[in-house]
Amino acid sequence: MAPSPQTPAEEPAHDVLAAEAFAMPAPDPGLRRGPVVLPDDPTGIQEAHDVLAAEEFAMPAPKGAPGASGPSRAQARRRFAIGGAAAALAGLVTLRRRRG
Repeated sequence: MAPSPQTPAEEPAHDVLAAEAFAMPAPDPGLRRGPVVLPDDPTGIQEAHDVLAAEEFAMPAPKGAPGASGPSRAQARRRFAIGGAAAALAGLVTLRRRRG
C-alpha cells in the first residue's frame, strides 16, 4: 500500500541553509593585542607582482552612467527643444515667404 501524501505543513524540513548547518567561528583574540605580522612572500620578491586583472584593465562605463562623459538627459532635452523651435521658426518663415 502506498503511503498517503503529506501536506506541506506536515512534511519535515529537508532544505537546510549552509549558514544554519555550519556555525561561524569566533574572532581570534590574539589579533586584537598588537600589530599583525604577516609572513614574507615565499617567492622572495619584495615588490608587488600579483596584480589583479581588474586593476590592469578597467571596465568601461556604460553610456548615460553618472560621471560618464557626454550630454546629460537634461542637456539632450534642451537641445531637442531648441532644435524643434528652430525648425518651427524656419517653417513659419518659409510659409510667410510663399504667401507674400
